[in-house]
Amino acid sequence: MAEFDEKAKEWDTPDKKERAEHIGAAISSQLPLSNSMTAFEYGCGTGLLSFALKDKLGAMTLADVSDGMLGVLEKKIQQHQIKDMKPLKLNLITDPLPKARFDIIYTMMTLHHISDTEKILRKFYTLLKPGGYLCIADLDKEDGSFHGKEVENVHRGFNRDNLDSLAMDIGFSPANFITA
Repeated sequence: MAEFDEKAKEWDTPDKKERAEHIGAAISSQLPLSNSMTAFEYGCGTGLLSFALKDKLGAMTLADVSDGMLGVLEKKIQQHQIKDMKPLKLNLITDPLPKARFDIIYTMMTLHHISDTEKILRKFYTLLKPGGYLCIADLDKEDGSFHGKEVENVHRGFNRDNLDSLAMDIGFSPANFITA
């Protein structure tokens, strides 16, 4: 994750902020969000998506594996004097699960960086409270042009039907896909 540690200080570009706002608006349009809901963002980076949703949700745990991203996030939380956002260094594939369970889990442009999609979906399922929501904003199946064909160890996006089938096999309800 050293690559993301290095990029963290320059991460919050206007394009990335706008993408997070659009995804936050899409989540808000699809779900009955409330300040009583506990939230977990995985692969939070500098927290752009959680900042887009912070006024619509309650306590938030923001997890990432990058020290650089979490450092920027911690500064933003302090700067904005946010009391109900907690950064957490966590690799869900290798680390023990947190004890808390959440009403909503969301992730933005993270899933394609995780090689074992089934394993991460199982972890999300375990972390959700009964009746909770999982929101994944990521790449549709693509030709590799997003990262460039020379970049390895990333999925080239996801076929929506295949992702839905895998999630249902784990126990999730059928997905509702929208383009944000």
